[in-house]
Amino acid sequence: MTYEYDVEILHLLVSGSHAYFGRAKDGPADVATSDAGQVEVVAGKGIVGDRFFGKAAHMDAAVTFFAAESLEAIAADLGAGPFDPLLTRRNVVLRGAELVPLIGQDFTLQTAGGSVEFHGGRHAHPCAWMDTVLAPGAHKAMRGRGGLRCRPLTNGVLQRGPAVLISPVPLDPARAGHPTLLRPGRLP
Repeated sequence: MTYEYDVEILHLLVSGSHAYFGRAKDGPADVATSDAGQVEVVAGKGIVGDRFFGKAAHMDAAVTFFAAESLEAIAADLGAGPFDPLLTRRNVVLRGAELVPLIGQDFTLQTAGGSVEFHGGRHAHPCAWMDTVLAPGAHKAMRGRGGLRCRPLTNGVLQRGPAVLISPVPLDPARAGHPTLLRPGRLP
């Protein structure tokens, strides 16, 4: 059985360089970042032109998904915002998708540009730079709702705009912005 959800792809981030990773003392780097209208995805490698494309250490997590509702909830929790979703450095920013149940699952995202199958790998944990680029407290507030790191299983093109997420498990779109327990009995 599969479940289909109408979602919207709001942003498709592509950046050939890291802005936060490995910059503990230097501060965020000013790197070229594109909010693309469409992206090419290659199975097992990621998004063409992105910093994680084809990197062995990131094969199981080459593409990151993020729920726009999470960023809105974080801004509300902190009494700040609205935040620029591109500052989170997540590749695919969606509206209408609960992502955490997709951990360990194969799912498909269909857009006007085509469809791509992904394997939901693990939580996309935020880095401490969220406190600097979003607002103080954003790093902690983003834990448990920082998105989903995925491995692309097929080649294809994703396009911004209306899309359909096909899941093997039921999702609750109303929970898209809610924090998830990372360990039983404890919020992140």
